Amino acid sequence: MIKYINHMLIFFSKLLAFLPLPIIHQIAKALGWILYFCNTKSARIQRSNIVQSGLCKDEDTIKQLINANITETGKSLLESLAIWGKSESELSSLVKGIDGWEDVEAALSLGKGLIFLTPHLGCFEITSICYGAKHPVTVLYRPPKLKFLQDLIVKGRSRTGVTLAEANASGVRKLMQALKRGEAIGILPDQIPAEGEGEWADFFGKPAYTMTLASKLAEKTGAKVMMVFGERLSNGSGYHIYFNKVDTIATPTLLNQAIEHQVAQKPEQYLWQYNRYKARRHAMQKLNAPKD
Repeated sequence: MIKYINHMLIFFSKLLAFLPLPIIHQIAKALGWILYFCNTKSARIQRSNIVQSGLCKDEDTIKQLINANITETGKSLLESLAIWGKSESELSSLVKGIDGWEDVEAALSLGKGLIFLTPHLGCFEITSICYGAKHPVTVLYRPPKLKFLQDLIVKGRSRTGVTLAEANASGVRKLMQALKRGEAIGILPDQIPAEGEGEWADFFGKPAYTMTLASKLAEKTGAKVMMVFGERLSNGSGYHIYFNKVDTIATPTLLNQAIEHQVAQKPEQYLWQYNRYKARRHAMQKLNAPKD
């Protein structure tokens, strides 16, 4: 049954890929609102996270950001399926501009590798494909809870120059090996890490269990760190990719500050529906433990 669903999803992804991006985004706007009204829990998390961020000055701007974010979330979901089905040449034509590429080349020239941090902001699927067309990159990913999505995700993300590493001990070794070769790796820094793989640090003023992997890899290898953001341009006209240098992510607090700064550039394109403040049971016990 799972194999049949896999084939159907891959077929749908390829079918969707035939549509121009403006049409995909128009359809996705409706999808975003349908999901918003059908999933009240997600809607509550979205509003709570936006209020917590402090990026809105009053109730009117909160509502404006929520409305914009609903349509952008729909775009993110549908465009990912389309991207996974499109050819690399089609995708390269959708990248309308790149900022910070000279910093990428400068970091690579040092020979110690490069760590890309890509939060759930804008089109994070396009960034590794764009970079992989020029240089090899190993991207850490977490297998989906819905097993029937596994083949679709792996096939869609496996492109020229892009190697996937599962989020486990073997995958971390792949990341380390890539950095030792002087190559780049990609990590989603705002995912909740597994128990024992993170520390508590404020994210928009509230404690969030935050990964330590990126900072440990940077410390061990001397690799440079950059934030990467694929801005979704208006009217389905494509994407603009930004590579921004980060001075340090030596602590989870500094990592979260770097993510906050990136999110503030285009808050309507952030995945506010993700429960960033959820925690593993033992991590929560550690947070609530009395201080000496």
